[in-house]
Amino acid sequence: MKDMEIERKFLLKQVPANLEQYPHSKIEQGYLCTNPVVRIRRQDSEYFLTYKGGGMMARMEYNLPLTLESYLHLKEKTDGILITKTRYRLPYQDKHTIELDVFEGSLAPLLLAEVEFESEEEANAFTPPQWFGEDVTYSSKYHNSVMSATVLA
Repeated sequence: MKDMEIERKFLLKQVPANLEQYPHSKIEQGYLCTNPVVRIRRQDSEYFLTYKGGGMMARMEYNLPLTLESYLHLKEKTDGILITKTRYRLPYQDKHTIELDVFEGSLAPLLLAEVEFESEEEANAFTPPQWFGEDVTYSSKYHNSVMSATVLA
């Protein structure tokens, strides 16, 4: 599937109360290549291969479904370098969903919130909730593909 991903990314000042009440998924992902980004992901019991084009707030993204067998085969190619996190989905202002990632392992206690938009204009006009911290949309330091280089196998 081909799609334009337009999102803003934020650090958090605080964690919302009752986070566990929101829908959430366990995610494990690894990178076959970081430039361009070619990622494999297990999200609960679903598996994907993703290609992401260049860019910061807006970039092309292609998601292809994988079987468990294909995922496990490709997982070996990540040299054991995997990011694990729990992603919570919080509804916001009737139109948006905040995807709040709670990282595990060597990336803990990092918390990142992402909000996706239909257009760059909408993204630029977005006013984040009070509990959001620094906007790190334009910092490649917080791209999972870059952070994967700091994960200890």
